[in-house]
Amino acid sequence: MAEKEKETKILRVRNIYDDMENMQTAAEILAGGGLVAFPTETVYGLGANALDERAVAAIFRAKGRPQDNPLIVHVCDLDMIGPLVAEVPEAAIELAGRFWPGPLTMIFRKSDAVPAVTSGGLDTVAIRFPSHMVARELIRRADVPIAAPSANLSGSPSPTTAQHCIHDLMGRVDAIVDSGSCGVGVESTVISLAGEKPRVLRPGGVTVEQLREALGDVEVDPAVCAPLADGVQAASPGMKYKHYAPRAHVVILRGGREAFAAYVNAHRDGKTYAMCFEEDVPALGVPYVVYGGERDDASQAAHLFSALREMDELGAETVYAHCPARTGVGLAVYNRLLRAAAFEVIEL
Repeated sequence: MAEKEKETKILRVRNIYDDMENMQTAAEILAGGGLVAFPTETVYGLGANALDERAVAAIFRAKGRPQDNPLIVHVCDLDMIGPLVAEVPEAAIELAGRFWPGPLTMIFRKSDAVPAVTSGGLDTVAIRFPSHMVARELIRRADVPIAAPSANLSGSPSPTTAQHCIHDLMGRVDAIVDSGSCGVGVESTVISLAGEKPRVLRPGGVTVEQLREALGDVEVDPAVCAPLADGVQAASPGMKYKHYAPRAHVVILRGGREAFAAYVNAHRDGKTYAMCFEEDVPALGVPYVVYGGERDDASQAAHLFSALREMDELGAETVYAHCPARTGVGLAVYNRLLRAAAFEVIEL
């Protein structure tokens, strides 16, 4: 059972120079073993000192998160990585040069400095160097690597605004840093460099196509587009069966615009909503929430989680989501929708 007993400070930080006092307050909370929700370019994260077992354990309690789900460790410069890992492979150097700072997480064999609670009991550690200036300055001021999953209740849509964090975590964490909306809108790409071949475990803002351009042969884990096999431990956040889900029942519809509209309109009952592309709207006869343009995967990613949360605010009971393309950032959108829908897909 997640705790709900803290006095949560709301710390407004619009830039790191004008709001230094609030930045320092948040950093001191982290350095002292507390919990702080903070923005990154992907989604808001719930941070704690990655090397402090008690602080990290508090993340799991606050979120109601399963203990076997590993966390991503955030750093603010490359020098912080050495003490956390057993080795840095050449592929990591290549990817860091191209995509860091940015929405890419790399998995390494971990050093003994990383507690088992942070790595979910695995012998690996996931590390990310975010590009968001507030996140980087917060880590720099705290002077510790920060373990941070998304700053939401476990299983619910990830937060892309401070208001989402306040809705989920008020009273459960020590502070929430309010820095407006996140740009990318879905969590970072996760690539494992701890096996024989680089393998994408979770798609995100850095695409599979970009990774293959950098490294050549890059595998995509079957769990990206299918349920994690029974008995297999999640090697990355976001691999669990159901995740990112609103209270509403989400179903993905795969098909063209006319078929999508016809199917949704046939299920009009006042409690059914369409989660659709801008181009779908003229043909719809049911309430809807737009989550981007049909060919604009960046806009889909940026609005996906807000759209899922809006469905609950509107009282939707069933949500039919128009399936995105499974290329580029669209693969990340599809991956998140699959888990929100518990893999329920209807082919039109």
